[in-house]
Amino acid sequence: MAFAALFSSSKPSPVLTTRENAKGRDAIYVAAVPLRAPRGPAQMLVSTAYSLGAWNLQHFMVIIKPSSPHPQAFVFDFQPQDPEDFYVMLSALFSGQVAGVVLKRSLKRIPKIRCWFVGFSNVNGVELANNFSEGWSTQLIVGKHDCRHYTNGLVEHLTGKQSVLEHLSLHSLKKPE
Repeated sequence: MAFAALFSSSKPSPVLTTRENAKGRDAIYVAAVPLRAPRGPAQMLVSTAYSLGAWNLQHFMVIIKPSSPHPQAFVFDFQPQDPEDFYVMLSALFSGQVAGVVLKRSLKRIPKIRCWFVGFSNVNGVELANNFSEGWSTQLIVGKHDCRHYTNGLVEHLTGKQSVLEHLSLHSLKKPE
């Protein structure tokens, strides 16, 4: 119930935002970016869908901001090896398996839009994410084993919170009061 309240409140939770509770804990975020597609009409379509906020036509990833004074955050995501390949897109659209890859990159700062704080990891979040990613099957099947499943699984592994994207979609689609 407290998890649902975290996403339904327009005000930050005082429990989760105090420095005392955050000390020594890595902050976990979920971010959304436009799907990558082959150049041309397909790319224009997914960019438009992203701009309009079409939830299922976004690429999701997990960002970990270590509690150490380390200046950078780390992004973990799962995507096709070549997301801009036309044949990969066709196969993915028809629920075919495509070769995927788990990526880890660094960021200088946390994005300000389409990025949601979802909790804290009690132990080294980057190490936990590395271990989780090593065991993740890289056979991508859209709708069955894709970036959404990876994001939900990694967030649950880091924070214990289940189905985080479902909660975020309900919150992000909710009209302001």
